[in-house]
Amino acid sequence: MVGKAALFIVTLMLLQGITTQRTILFFGDSLTAGYGLSPEEAFPALVEKQLTAKGKPCKVINAGLSGETSAGGLTRIDWVLRQPVDIFVLELGANDGLRGLPLEQTRANLQTIIDKVKVKFPKAKIVIAGMMVPPNMGPEYSAGFKSLFTDLAKKNNAVLIPFLLDGVAGNEKLNLPDGIHPNIEGHKIVASNLVKVIEPLL
Repeated sequence: MVGKAALFIVTLMLLQGITTQRTILFFGDSLTAGYGLSPEEAFPALVEKQLTAKGKPCKVINAGLSGETSAGGLTRIDWVLRQPVDIFVLELGANDGLRGLPLEQTRANLQTIIDKVKVKFPKAKIVIAGMMVPPNMGPEYSAGFKSLFTDLAKKNNAVLIPFLLDGVAGNEKLNLPDGIHPNIEGHKIVASNLVKVIEPLL
């Protein structure tokens, strides 16, 4: 009987371990997609590896699409949310900023995306990756763009990453020749920064 009881307990522990695996969805543009790299080299895959190594088993879904704007993301969010999500990382808006699109339009699109996540998965934790635009967009637009992400995080009780490319942007050694997209080493830094934010949420 003791042997059977022990086996039962071990089985329960194993099943619990399986069910506690969290699904992390990265929803973004070329930065998330890993432009110029293989999917395994992009930061979402690296986040999964690092968290698993820390004893935090998780399943990471890379829903990044190069060239994606907030409006484009809004058109495909329903399709992406067909699978369970425990942590939703929103990384969109950079292409809006580079195109100088109206800030209120970007804000509204991102808010609607967040609303859809909340309706479909009320218990999902939301992480918002902040971005910045080049100074040539003008000081007023640049400041407004940066605060947009802060405001969304506060309004939705979400976790804010002030600047996704912190420690990477502007460093030639960490970016591809285009000076915009991180290279392999750059993605490693982004992943490490993200792990510090996401690990406490698991």
